[in-house]
Amino acid sequence: MKDIFKGELVRLSAVDHEELGKAYAVWNRDSEFTRFLDARMVSLRSAKSISSFFEKETSEALPNAPYFAIRALEDDRLLGDIGLFVVNNWTPRDAFVGIGIGNRNDWSKGYGSDAMKIILRFAFTELNLRRVTLNVFEYNPRAIRSYEKTGFRHEGRMRNALLRNGKRWDMFYMGILREEWMETNP
Repeated sequence: MKDIFKGELVRLSAVDHEELGKAYAVWNRDSEFTRFLDARMVSLRSAKSISSFFEKETSEALPNAPYFAIRALEDDRLLGDIGLFVVNNWTPRDAFVGIGIGNRNDWSKGYGSDAMKIILRFAFTELNLRRVTLNVFEYNPRAIRSYEKTGFRHEGRMRNALLRNGKRWDMFYMGILREEWMETNP
């Protein structure tokens, strides 16, 4: 039987809050990273503050929010994080997925796509979810291609949802259903 938390380039592991906090404190210095990650205002935070945030968020949310570190198979270095956030206490069997690859030197190398394949396998074969959704910003075509490659389909957009550098950008909604995932992952 295949290791459910291992892909071709990465593996998912338990989160070490201190390690992730220190990494995010460095990654957040790159405002492009933070602008790809979410719609909030860009801000700088200490490693201790970020560690406390992750520890609180993950301890209070389980089991509705399985959350993992992403590690490179080649050298076990921390690449980022990925998590599922189950909607409405499991009743509709839907979840939102969030992912971040922190160091720009690790972008466009397939790590994010591989991690997404792993989390989708976990979502559909272990958690028995029906649907996984995400949102992505119009100004992040690399992420959009990655999500399309892993089977996500465009489902909608929120026009002019975000202001960045004096310009309005759309936010796209993408999703994948279990049946769609099963078609390409028998």
